[in-house]
Amino acid sequence: MLQTFGAAKTHDLWDASLAALECVAALVQTENIDCDFARRGHFEAAYKPKHMEYLRAAHELLEREFDYPTRIVPKSELRNELDTQFYHGGLVDERSAGLHPAKYARGLARAAQDLHDGVAAEALEKNGRGFTVKTARGSIQAQNVFAATNGYTSRATPQLHKRIIPIIPIGSYIIATEPLDPQLARQLIPHNRMIFDTKNFLYYFRRSPDDRIVFGGRAAFFPEKPGTVSESAEILRKGMLQIFPQIENVPTAYAWGGTLGFTFDIFPHAGEMDGLYYAMGYAGHGVALATYLGQQFANRLAGKTWHNPFEGMTFPTNPLYWGKPWFLPFAALYYRFMDWLY
Repeated sequence: MLQTFGAAKTHDLWDASLAALECVAALVQTENIDCDFARRGHFEAAYKPKHMEYLRAAHELLEREFDYPTRIVPKSELRNELDTQFYHGGLVDERSAGLHPAKYARGLARAAQDLHDGVAAEALEKNGRGFTVKTARGSIQAQNVFAATNGYTSRATPQLHKRIIPIIPIGSYIIATEPLDPQLARQLIPHNRMIFDTKNFLYYFRRSPDDRIVFGGRAAFFPEKPGTVSESAEILRKGMLQIFPQIENVPTAYAWGGTLGFTFDIFPHAGEMDGLYYAMGYAGHGVALATYLGQQFANRLAGKTWHNPFEGMTFPTNPLYWGKPWFLPFAALYYRFMDWLY
């Protein structure tokens, strides 16, 4: 990022990432949202021995450039973080937090003063008074419109639709086990951190408050069909048992998936386009940043002080892309090859 954006912009983006975490923490407290918010840090696990070189470089960069503390965990000390031999060490960030996203979303919905769900925006027309938003229940006249649709961006906003890659064929699939014996659960993930690894087809997992293992990942890049969730659950369970063979006899209780929003440069983007405000493209990392940007753009529309760290960044598209991600199977092959090679 330093080479791409320069020091000033990179520091601005970094500061925004920290501000986003504080934004969520403040909202949870002020709105009294019961979402299991806890600051226990995260652990990035090295999938291959040579990935430790990347993590050490990241550790040194964060300390040197941002004065941000992290800690390298060699494989000899891995069991202090994870009871597994699958990984080769990792990086601890003590400042990170975790929460239950569905509980958080419900809490935000309860806190909203005027929320109307189930009313899809089907078209958007710009006029002299702002925008006409057409829905199945009629039209709404709005002076300003803010598109915060991420992976669900539709043809209602065509200029954004061709810039967001909706990763429903990949999806982000998750399984949850039945509750484990509490002692075993603590043994597997002693500090109850959020865990993810260094693969492109990464795994991410955690211990839930009721001692389940909640385990997610990118199971496939191919078109969704009726059996996709169950097939993805089997793929993820095999991955989970590679890491934690100790829970082979613990059944999978739940499986689900959702749509991610990627961009062509893998960066989030936020700004104004043809009078339309937008923030999207979080690539699976949007819980905190989407909250922060939503608050900033709300301040903008209300005429208050605001800040957009993504101001001035080009939001790229591709002339061969018009909203249907035909290229994802090829991307899947590429990233699987990269995971094998590197």
